[in-house]
Amino acid sequence: MIHRGRGLAAMFYPIAPTGVSACFVKVNADGTAVLYLGTTDIGQGSVTVLSQIASEALGISIGRIAVVSGDSKLAPYDRGPVGSRTTYATGNAVLLACAEARETLLRSASRLLDMDPGGLRAECDRIYIEGLEEESISVAEAAGYAFRAMGTAILGKGTFSPHIRPIRKETGHGKQYATHVYAAQIAIVDVDDETGAFAVRKIYAVHDCGRAVNPMLVHGQIHGGTGMGVGFARYEEMVLEEGKVRNNQFTDYIIPTAGDVPPILSEFIERPEPTGPYGAKGVGEPAILPTAPAIANAIFDAVGVWVLDLPITPEKVYRALQQKKEE
Repeated sequence: MIHRGRGLAAMFYPIAPTGVSACFVKVNADGTAVLYLGTTDIGQGSVTVLSQIASEALGISIGRIAVVSGDSKLAPYDRGPVGSRTTYATGNAVLLACAEARETLLRSASRLLDMDPGGLRAECDRIYIEGLEEESISVAEAAGYAFRAMGTAILGKGTFSPHIRPIRKETGHGKQYATHVYAAQIAIVDVDDETGAFAVRKIYAVHDCGRAVNPMLVHGQIHGGTGMGVGFARYEEMVLEEGKVRNNQFTDYIIPTAGDVPPILSEFIERPEPTGPYGAKGVGEPAILPTAPAIANAIFDAVGVWVLDLPITPEKVYRALQQKKEE
């Protein structure tokens, strides 16, 4: 007989361990900009997100911002995309670099508009007088004036390292990460109580990752992490014999395909992080964490047996069911 179970799992995860992130930015005379980043985009979309942060900070549209990423000859040092730190740590470095460049840009614009820099706003490739929107010049005009009339380049540099405190042996207190993210997932699972076979029908995933700079990428990260969590829960197992890995090919070390991942309904709660760039935190690695325990809890809810060693296979569920009958 098929039984349906529902399992809930919640988690918290620390992000942004210690380590330096840095950024250089330059605004060209034509109003375009270039970001120089030491971090690399490994598929998570960080180049897009960091460009969005720079666009908001400089008032330059994202299509006019180029990125040089991961070239250690040209870009400053960055610890890299580990610990779900890129949006938070490198994003803060981008903000600091853009703030320095923006100061020069607005100082140039203030001469052309005869207005104190504090009364100006840069947005959508133009610089406006606050409260007098019809009075504006383009970012390109202000940048060109800085080069030609002021004799200065529009440059910025930013360095950011998360504020942490080492654990003290005497008290056990400390702060080893900048902030935390939180999530809960619910798995819907059907289990056959005669064979132990089971199918994950749907997963609901809700994550608190601070301000979502790019909502589509956040959903993508949640879906990708949850899909990896399905593999962690159901398929992936490293077989060791005498210290050697026996299943070192993807023919026998099984990872889920798109057809093995159930429908995922993802959502996020935007609770801005005060120390993050525009309130952002991170979402990369945490998405994988609640999936396996949610599936295990759903199996228990369906047929009343626990499988606590991963991966959870039909054979393990069957043995647990037989043991339950014997008891």
